[in-house]
Amino acid sequence: MFGLEKAVGQQKLGRSGGFPNMASVGDFNVLSSSIPATKVELSVSCRNLLDRDTFSKSDPICVLYTQAIGNKEWREFGRTEVIDNTLNPDFVRKFIMDYFFEERENLRFDFYDVDSKSPNLSKHDFLGQMFCTLGEIVGSQGSRLEKSIVGIPGKKCGTVIVTAEELGCCRDSVLMQFCANKLDKKDFFGKSDPFLVFHRSNEDGSFTICHKTEVVKNTLNPVWQAFKISVRALCNGDYDRTIKVEVYDWDRDGSHDFIGEFTTSYRELSRGQSQFNVYEVINPKKKGKKKKYVNSGTVTLLSFLIETEVSFLDYIKGGTQINFTVAIDFTASNGNPSQPTSLHYMNPYQLNAYGMALKAVGEIIQDYDSDKMFPALGFGARLPPDGRVSHEFALNGNPQNPYCHGIDGVMEAYYRSLKSVQLYGPTNFAPVINHVARYAASVKDGSQYFILLIITDGVISDMAQTKESIVNASKLPMSIIIVGVGPAEFDAMEELDGDVVRISSRGKFAERDIVQFVPFRDYIDRSGNHVLSMARLAKDVLAEIPEQFLSYMRVRGIKPSPAPPPYTPPIHVLQTQI
Repeated sequence: MFGLEKAVGQQKLGRSGGFPNMASVGDFNVLSSSIPATKVELSVSCRNLLDRDTFSKSDPICVLYTQAIGNKEWREFGRTEVIDNTLNPDFVRKFIMDYFFEERENLRFDFYDVDSKSPNLSKHDFLGQMFCTLGEIVGSQGSRLEKSIVGIPGKKCGTVIVTAEELGCCRDSVLMQFCANKLDKKDFFGKSDPFLVFHRSNEDGSFTICHKTEVVKNTLNPVWQAFKISVRALCNGDYDRTIKVEVYDWDRDGSHDFIGEFTTSYRELSRGQSQFNVYEVINPKKKGKKKKYVNSGTVTLLSFLIETEVSFLDYIKGGTQINFTVAIDFTASNGNPSQPTSLHYMNPYQLNAYGMALKAVGEIIQDYDSDKMFPALGFGARLPPDGRVSHEFALNGNPQNPYCHGIDGVMEAYYRSLKSVQLYGPTNFAPVINHVARYAASVKDGSQYFILLIITDGVISDMAQTKESIVNASKLPMSIIIVGVGPAEFDAMEELDGDVVRISSRGKFAERDIVQFVPFRDYIDRSGNHVLSMARLAKDVLAEIPEQFLSYMRVRGIKPSPAPPPYTPPIHVLQTQI
């Protein structure tokens, strides 16, 4: 799964082999820093382009631009080949891009009719452009987006079809097992306690630790347990990239002794058990000092098995819909919305914290929801006309149909509610969680997955009921994101997050971790660049969703539906390729 089998951050190892500040091998965490995303390949075709040539048809090229998050500047990402004399090109050259579910990647496709060999685009005729996000392409049915080309007033510029295909190497994992023979003895009173450390090489020649085996005690001929690692973590999908393996003797105080090392590559390992996969363990220091030094033992690959993981994108491509529901805290502790100190203050010039969090998360998720209709709920307010307190009311005032069109529709309903309801209390989460859980319980076949975004100013009143709701919801196809706004202490939210201790209620533990909590204040950009800080907020709250989604599908044994058949464009006779 993308971005989720994250490789460990760079661990600098002294030549002596000591791991700084490492109490034991056991506390090695394979989830601590970012790994390249899934890669997707974009194919571009056009239909009915403008004809800019007098005596023949246009000679089109497609230029792709991506947008930097902070300054909104468009940068050229790449160009296709030029196809001569056609208004219906199917470009052969693909664009290969990193894909993160949790990031919004804005794209712009520009089309030109090429009139000369000049690489300068201003020398060629502009045929129009199309704007979209990478999520929009991936989230379209069959990961195929068809959109009108725009940009030349008063003219129909044709359509563009962009198809996304996930690259296969990104989701292979390998199951490997190693043993060693005649390793150097490092311990005074007994034999060595060996373990292996694997590193993948980076573009700049440095190494990043990516796996560590368990320690086998008191032997010079250890057999380690088989372990599974993603090909991306092992070699970043590059089969010929160097993999360095170091052999250590474990010491209780953390000053593990270096026995020796060897290098290999994914391609070599993939030959499986053979004479090619018996490696001499070399200690460079010993080799330099002793003329008769042969090696410090050997390490042998016992087995190598490739497994292909199904990915989040397989389900999206197979038609699984992501349903997004918003629940907003209307309790009195937020402060009077007409006062600038209120968290709900309606500033005509900029979004309040609720609006910013809602937009940041919603704009990414909406690409995966085909009808763009989102239920929007409020809790903790007194409603007109009779002032009854509600913990589950429709922001648009229609309990039978709480759906709003798009994130802008949700924002509009939120502002309307602020003018009509009275902020009150207490802060109860369970009713809105149960609201979404009722929907999720009715479709457990993997065709739909529900995400509930709760935005709150803090102190929760119904902790026991909320815990029970979360434990029950952990069996359903749903995830909960909680964004805490304002200055309150959010200790209870950290408990609901369940990252440290799995959440439980009445002795029952949650089947899976489905809650992600972040405090909004951690993302307030001191320089006032809200675009960047909201991109970081969205990244952090959404990064866990694909793995939560997959854990539900795995536990239930639900496989992705087959994607709709790929689009095959009609063949055009007049097509020459350079």
